[in-house]
Amino acid sequence: MRQGGLLQQLIDSFCCLPGVGPKTAQRMAFHILERDREGGRQLAGVLEQAVDRIGHCQRCRTLSEDDLCHLCTNEQRNDNQLCIVETPADVFAIEQATDYRGRYFVLGGRLSPLDGIGPAEIGLPQLAGILAEGRVEELILATNPTVEGEATAQYIGSMAAEQGISATRIAHGVPLGGELEYVDGGTLAHAFTGRRRVGN
Repeated sequence: MRQGGLLQQLIDSFCCLPGVGPKTAQRMAFHILERDREGGRQLAGVLEQAVDRIGHCQRCRTLSEDDLCHLCTNEQRNDNQLCIVETPADVFAIEQATDYRGRYFVLGGRLSPLDGIGPAEIGLPQLAGILAEGRVEELILATNPTVEGEATAQYIGSMAAEQGISATRIAHGVPLGGELEYVDGGTLAHAFTGRRRVGN
């Protein structure tokens, strides 16, 4: 039975989240209304502020409350390295999992001509301006290992080459702790292509 009024609006609103279907949205709505109304009020308040106040950093294009994010204003970061990622979530992942101390540039997507996403839509003119400043010595391409991600990495690698900047690609392949028999063929082929020498 489909509910009406505010309850149904609340359920439908939760469905806008990725991976949240009608049943999960219904559980969330009932949980807030039956068990945690105060948490719901806090969520609503913070969500409204975040939507109103969080935009994009004018330099690296990650999410930020200010014109320049805390990473771009941090003078301890290395200006010689620039890591190219597809989304702000990728920045979070790299910051949490690695000791990378360089700068970032967030594309906000990847090249996909069939979807009308070209260089301008992912900020490549702005990136070209950053590269032309002459501070970047290594461009680290950390786009996702999809067909579009690889094409985007190749395109940006060519941009770097035109400026005489070294471009590197993050390794993709067998996950740490993974067993070869359970790894899909594409991942395994990529791992073999990106193999590196060990020892002397």
